[in-house]
Amino acid sequence: MNKKSIWAIVILMSVSLLGIAVTQFIWIKAQVDLDEKNFDDKITMAMNSVKQSLLEDTEKPDFVLDFFNQKQRTKIFGKESVHFSKMLSNQKTSFDKRIMELASNMTLYKDDLLESINKQNLNRYIREALSDQDINLSYDYGVYSNKQEDFVIRNGNFAVQVKSEGSSETGQDKGLYDSKHMVQLFNNEEGSPGYLKIFFPGQRSWLWAKVVPSLLSSLLFTSLILLCFSYTVFVIFRQKKVSEMKTDFINNMTHEFKTPIATISLATDSITNGTVISDHKKIKRFAGIIKQENKRMLNQVEKVLQMARIDKEDFDLKLTEVNINDVVYQAAENSRLKVIKRSGSLITHLNATKPIIEADMTHISNIVHNLLDNAEKYSSETPRITVTTGDAKSGVYIAIEDNGIGMSKESLKHIFDKFYRVHTGNRHDIKGFGLGLSYVKALVDAHKGEVKVTSELDKGSTFTIFLPLKQNVNA
Repeated sequence: MNKKSIWAIVILMSVSLLGIAVTQFIWIKAQVDLDEKNFDDKITMAMNSVKQSLLEDTEKPDFVLDFFNQKQRTKIFGKESVHFSKMLSNQKTSFDKRIMELASNMTLYKDDLLESINKQNLNRYIREALSDQDINLSYDYGVYSNKQEDFVIRNGNFAVQVKSEGSSETGQDKGLYDSKHMVQLFNNEEGSPGYLKIFFPGQRSWLWAKVVPSLLSSLLFTSLILLCFSYTVFVIFRQKKVSEMKTDFINNMTHEFKTPIATISLATDSITNGTVISDHKKIKRFAGIIKQENKRMLNQVEKVLQMARIDKEDFDLKLTEVNINDVVYQAAENSRLKVIKRSGSLITHLNATKPIIEADMTHISNIVHNLLDNAEKYSSETPRITVTTGDAKSGVYIAIEDNGIGMSKESLKHIFDKFYRVHTGNRHDIKGFGLGLSYVKALVDAHKGEVKVTSELDKGSTFTIFLPLKQNVNA
């Protein structure tokens, strides 16, 4: 699968996940809106019930007589007080008839009915009406007078202040003023004196709380899908990279084996030639070539098998006392010939004062040889390599610096991966399987050490290895 196909799948899956998330949100929002509509309908029914109860109160004898008592009659009706006094004092008129006549005249003074509402009854009516609709939220309510342009009753108390600009409509009462839940009181053909308003501060939270389980489950499963999708994409890209590296490894291995096989084939043909078979010196020379090339192929195979054992952790360290200065010196002497052949230089600074560590001599030697071999292969036309040893806390370090082609930040993330080889630009003469640095990393870790690398393109690289003085075999 090529990269374009992978990215196409990633984009399609991302769009699908986004579409699912948006659809789920729309469904949840629709559920909230539906719950809100049902809630509003219940509030409307409850307030109509309260309105009816208040209207029935105005037809009760006690309410009518209280409304038209002498104090209120004098205060409110003025010139009309004589008319009502005659009605009340007329002994020939039945009590019920007088009450009905008074009630019918109350509509003439509907603005004052709001102030005569029994606040205890109003509070009880509202509480019972909401309970009948299974609404248990906290609420604020008020009776709003069109005449006074303010509330005359708030939460069971008579309001003494008159609304002034910037006062009542701010703060905690603003929600009550702006509430959409209201019903006209004592309305007739001429209009209504005011409204009963009710406000639920926690309505929005209550509505969303009902869908919290659906919302959380949706977020959970969407997150799981997203996590699995992200991991799948990560695995796809990683496997694609591993596949490409393995392909490069097979190609490199083919080239590495092709040369010795061709050489062995030529040497074999030469030996069987009639003019050579009788010449013992030529047979001996060609046999030596065959042996040398065969050994070269065995070494290559051994590298691959060795990495397989390291991956399976199927190896044991043969711990002995190893002098790091001696190992570095010997490896530098072996590599110096190739560096000098390219008119370069290899300088050693053996500064470690406590160079004796507990390690596997063979593997430590191979680590240093691998790093020196890379420093020479990836250096410029005139390699300059510096190898330094020094003391570190509870151990020693080895630093190998070169003036090679360097590495990008992206390459630095993968240089210790198996089969990975740094891009060498126009240079095609660098051979290898991409196993050297992977081997270095694995064996340094096995010695409880640490390997670090700093590099800059076209300026070179520095590999620093830390190795502890002692190995904790029980760790």
